[in-house]
Amino acid sequence: MVFHPPSWVPKLPFDPPGSIPIHEFWGDERHGRLPFDRSRNPFTCGLTGKTYTNREVASRVNHLARALSKRLGWRVNDDTPWDKVLNVYSLNSIDYVTASFAVHRLNGISTPANAMYSASELEYQLKTSGAKAIITCVPLLETALKAAKTAGISEDRIFLMDVAGFSAPKDAKFKTLGQLIEEGQEEPELPPVSWTVGQGARQVAFLCFSSGTSGLPKAVMIAHRNVIANLMQLRWHEEPGRRAKGIETQAQMGLLPMSHIYGLVVIALGAMYRGDGTVVLPKFELQTLLKCVQQYKVNFMHLVPPIIIQLLKNPEVCSKYDLSSLQFIYTGAAPLGGETHEAVERSFPGVKVGQGYGMTETSTLVISSGQNDVMVGTSGSLVPATRAKLLDEEGHEITKCDKRGELLIQSPSVTLGYLNNERATTEAFIHDEDGRWMRTGDVAVAIRAPSGNIHLAIVDRLKELIKVKGNQVAPAELEAHLLTHPAVADCTVIPVPDESAGEVPKAFVVKAKSFADKPDAEVAREIAKHVEDHKARYKWLKGGIEFISEVPKSPSGKILRRMLRDKEREARRAKGAKL
Repeated sequence: MVFHPPSWVPKLPFDPPGSIPIHEFWGDERHGRLPFDRSRNPFTCGLTGKTYTNREVASRVNHLARALSKRLGWRVNDDTPWDKVLNVYSLNSIDYVTASFAVHRLNGISTPANAMYSASELEYQLKTSGAKAIITCVPLLETALKAAKTAGISEDRIFLMDVAGFSAPKDAKFKTLGQLIEEGQEEPELPPVSWTVGQGARQVAFLCFSSGTSGLPKAVMIAHRNVIANLMQLRWHEEPGRRAKGIETQAQMGLLPMSHIYGLVVIALGAMYRGDGTVVLPKFELQTLLKCVQQYKVNFMHLVPPIIIQLLKNPEVCSKYDLSSLQFIYTGAAPLGGETHEAVERSFPGVKVGQGYGMTETSTLVISSGQNDVMVGTSGSLVPATRAKLLDEEGHEITKCDKRGELLIQSPSVTLGYLNNERATTEAFIHDEDGRWMRTGDVAVAIRAPSGNIHLAIVDRLKELIKVKGNQVAPAELEAHLLTHPAVADCTVIPVPDESAGEVPKAFVVKAKSFADKPDAEVAREIAKHVEDHKARYKWLKGGIEFISEVPKSPSGKILRRMLRDKEREARRAKGAKL
């Protein structure tokens, strides 16, 4: 059975254009965006109040592109986009999108990196993406320099993002974006981007890293048209709900990292296209978040479940702030339980909660809750121009509601595949009589709401990914790293529940014979430190380390993580019963 968007979801008013870059699509009112004169300022710093109008953002993009062109020798219509790959490794800033749009203006590619990455993790992304330059920020500069050195990027190709609360020394040898933009004002106008018909559907705009359904992080090739399609899908899926509430524009929070596809497309770019304003924060701090809601009269917050838990756990702190402007809390990156959903609406009267589902491989949202159609415990309904199927464990198509199956997706936002990884790209798709389908690796169930509309709930995960506060952790990456420690003969990593993070990694380790006589606690501390010294904090083994005699594997050698997940679930259930 093929699932479609409900009847209330409008069709896209025109096909997503495939011959223009994202920044031109955003800046042209002919493409459905709200006119600049009726739009809010796209980005405002929540800490300083600094802000730019849409026209100022467009001007800053052009001036930054001119300066980068001169300093890096990148010409708009010369060489290939792969010769002009720029890495953005920074905390959130009101100029984060400006940096990516500037490289698009030069016909290049932006590859955002998680600000929590260690030097070795950043080095992996730089080398895999072929990045030729880096835009970072003061608190991340030391890590960026280490990674750049091993990746062969010279220091004169490293620039600093202006991030609130972190000032670059006036005599610093690294130019800031503000200084580059001033330089660009003195440079001649750049020629327009010259594309052939349909080039935007083929040309990569972003290289964002994802673990896909298994294995090490891979570079997802996201075309300009993929992002444009998703911006249109978000805009028109939300339109009925916003129209019913009389909302033309609203203020939203830009707290989640713009290096993540959720923060980049759904929050930052989505708001720009709709004409909304985003209040940007470089990191999460509860009272700062609440203060921004009060000060900027925020109407809409995009969050992740762990932050929602923090709101619920701190009612006394929340009560100190005027949150009356807040109308809707939207959550993604991991499923939100029905009980938590209802608890938020009880704790914050007048605030509605919705959630969505998407992947890096789908340029983000394919399922979303409209403000007019929320069903507790589900991710919402399909967005426009999207179709879905569910397959059972035998690969048979599910033909009715309330049966679990792997979610397959068709959408113009489905990306081009993985860079230099044809095998992973091939494995990500299924072909049948209804066309080409993206395998999500997630288990969903279709539910008919009281309204009669079909909603989809994500109930399990076939893929091996661990989600820590919305961040992706690939078990294979941690396992490969653990095996470099002399105490580890074999190992595997699984997710375990965590109240504040949603999930955290736990390692099952087979000790090397030379460490057999050492106390478990001592060896566990050594192994944990080995991870902490080389990996981002969200990848640390917060779920613990358990020593086992053998890692369960299939006859073909595939690790049977499900056996250990079931064992862990039973152990936790038994422990809970004793308590």
